[in-house]
Order: sequence, then structure tokens, then C-alpha cells
Amino acid sequence: MTELDPVIHAAARLRIMATLATLEVDEQITFPRLRELLDMTAGNLSTHLRKLEDAEYIAVEKTFDNRTPVTYLGLTKRGRRAFEDYTEALRALIG
Repeated sequence: MTELDPVIHAAARLRIMATLATLEVDEQITFPRLRELLDMTAGNLSTHLRKLEDAEYIAVEKTFDNRTPVTYLGLTKRGRRAFEDYTEALRALIG
């Protein structure tokens, strides 16, 4: 039986990964834009992003625009591969 990645399998993290997977390789999205797309609170999104970052599935880049902090998020190569593996495993389970 195929196992689903428990890091991705949580509903909120699956939504995050699916959204980030729509970006081109090396493309990033800002934290507020991702929060808006997913309709999540900042705290909830941050908690799930930390789990994905700990698994090295996402890259988090913090920078400044003038004096305003900006956080950019994107999938790592490992994260993209993990999401592809996850979707393949899911297809195998339901197919």
C-alpha cells in the first residue's frame, strides 16, 4: 500500500503545497498574498509554513522593501518532488 506523506497530508499544508506548486520553478509569492489566496489567519498559516520549512519543502526568504519587512515563499526542489510523489501516491490509492 502506498503511504501518503504526513507532512503534506494535513489539509492546510496540502492547500499550501498545491498553491505553491502552481508557481513556476524558482518563482515566489508573498506571505500576505498566500494568506489571502488560502483565506487563512496569519498565525495558522505561519504554523503550517514552519512545518513545511522544517521538512525543507519550502524556502522562506525575508527581506525589506524600504523599511517594510516582506516574506517570500516558494517550493524547493525537494518540496516540488515531494508534492509530485504525494499526488502520484494519491492517484494510486484512488485509481
